[in-house]
Amino acid sequence: MSNRRFVILDRDGTIIVERHYLSDPDQVELLPNAANGLRRMRDLGLGLVVITNQSAIGRRFFDEARLKQIHARLDELLEAEGITIDALYFCPHLPDDDCTCRKPRTGLIEAAAADLDFDPGDCFVIGDKPCDIELGQRIGATTFLVRTGYGTQEIPDLTIPPDYIVDDLLAASQVIRHILET
Repeated sequence: MSNRRFVILDRDGTIIVERHYLSDPDQVELLPNAANGLRRMRDLGLGLVVITNQSAIGRRFFDEARLKQIHARLDELLEAEGITIDALYFCPHLPDDDCTCRKPRTGLIEAAAADLDFDPGDCFVIGDKPCDIELGQRIGATTFLVRTGYGTQEIPDLTIPPDYIVDDLLAASQVIRHILET
């Protein structure tokens, strides 16, 4: 295993503005402070992996080719900010499909860890929904709930509390820096 640590990030509501079943690449918009937070995480030497549930594919709202366009637009926006992500993984299945890759199941993180050679338990997992927190806890990672996307709505209903609740990715990067320095 590599000594490099990774941040596992949800996509919608964490990095980009939440849009119900986002299907148009032109609607991809970075959240305020997302680029600054991601840049600071990179500056700390951390790898960045995006893991996202995309049941819109299983629902046939759009296909994987369209999702590829959406992710290309996300990459464009991040590259304009000087940020690259190491990898992006998605689950195309419906919630009832009983797959191993849909968050909070760990299949996508296991794939990322195998591909990029890292210890999932040594990661930071950041998202705006309980499934992101549960995913992080299942692998023994440090978890962050951001108050972007659905994050603020989810706080009162959390049955699985995150390790940290922060305003956005910039605030998460500051906490991570503190953790790494201690």
